[in-house]
Amino acid sequence: MSNFSEFNLKPFLLDAVKELNFSHPTPVQEKVMPVIMQGRDVVGQSATGSGKTHAFLLPIFNQLDPAKDEVQAVITTPSRELAYQIIDAAKQLAKHSPEPISTGAYIGGTDKARQEKKIQHEQPQLVVGTPGRIWDLIQNGGLDVHTASQLVIDEADMTLDMGFLDVVDNIAASFGKHVQMMVFSATIPQKINVFLKKYMVNPFIEEIPVSTIISPTIDNWLISTKGQDKNQLIYKLLTIGEPYLVLIFANTRKRVEELTEYLKGQGLKVAMIHGGLKPRERKQIMKRVKNLEFQFVVATDLAARGIDIEGVSDVINDDIPTEDLEFFIHRVGRTGRNGMSGTSITLYSPDEEKEVEELEDMGIHFQPKALKNGEIVDSYDRNRRKTHRKKHDKLDPTMIGMIKKKKKKIKPGYKRRIKNTIARKDEMDRRVAKREEARAKRKQRKNSSSRYQ
Repeated sequence: MSNFSEFNLKPFLLDAVKELNFSHPTPVQEKVMPVIMQGRDVVGQSATGSGKTHAFLLPIFNQLDPAKDEVQAVITTPSRELAYQIIDAAKQLAKHSPEPISTGAYIGGTDKARQEKKIQHEQPQLVVGTPGRIWDLIQNGGLDVHTASQLVIDEADMTLDMGFLDVVDNIAASFGKHVQMMVFSATIPQKINVFLKKYMVNPFIEEIPVSTIISPTIDNWLISTKGQDKNQLIYKLLTIGEPYLVLIFANTRKRVEELTEYLKGQGLKVAMIHGGLKPRERKQIMKRVKNLEFQFVVATDLAARGIDIEGVSDVINDDIPTEDLEFFIHRVGRTGRNGMSGTSITLYSPDEEKEVEELEDMGIHFQPKALKNGEIVDSYDRNRRKTHRKKHDKLDPTMIGMIKKKKKKIKPGYKRRIKNTIARKDEMDRRVAKREEARAKRKQRKNSSSRYQ
């Protein structure tokens, strides 16, 4: 499919897409949007940054009826940052509509009493928010979702990890009999299959292969921290060249605070995002980050799934995610979005070799790099010793025996004796080959003569 006009979208949606500079649909959009518009249940699995949000938003908006003052579609997402991201995308589409489309943004940490009061006067046509707040409003706030015909569960794996699946189950049970369910995620864990079977009927499943789970526009570098101060290394990486916007991810809140303090001490303007910040403070920081008031952001994995900022040029992994390696994919996916180029730099220590190998088993390919004289240069392959050993295994047993006998203090003439031994062996191999060749010729002559007797 060459462009969005072939989806039979309403004219105002084509205007909205044009404003976003979306020239062509992404693979996940191309494959699932026609199916959603047919009314089928959908499971969409693809890489972070592949365009999943608009893959479900565009078909939903194409179906919304502005004349009906009732809830028509509900979108749940596990984190506040993700919810704000979807709300912003929905508002951008809605502003192009010739008729007003109302969106209810229901997120934990916001004014619930004010939301309940507004719902009493008007039901939103589109509901977007976190599972806990949406469920609270359904139970006690008068939010009526039984009229809705579409339910989207965004980032299903994260919904499961954060313990929200039971709440989403309650929300789904509040719908009427006929509901089209769409589940989107970078990965689909086995544990969520029971939930999918409960609500979905013959769903269309679109799965992008693991080999393409990281965008090909991203340079995925791996740098060893052995013998180096990690704080100093990160500072040097941040001050090489002129990065547009860099996200630095760390595993713990304590490490985020420590690294932020160090970088600020070096004179850098750094934003900090982690779960310990109050919702309003996090929202303000996110707004300032999107306004490009900061060039550097240090964050926990909480933000790995919620930061959607155009122009993130670099991602630095202070370490490898320990609780769930899938978060590595979400971190890296913050850059290289919408076909743009990006760089991901992962720092690792010798005791993280196992985690690096597990990432490689997932289909993630690293380019070994090192920082030398203020420049990032190609480095050696971590597995070079393993490869070297494999080559040795192919040696003749005699050679292996001589190598094993080699001592630290080499006696005079040792290298010469090895060289002579190799030469003698080569000569013996040549003689054996000649004998076998002569034997084969004699046999051939004998067979030839026997045919004419």
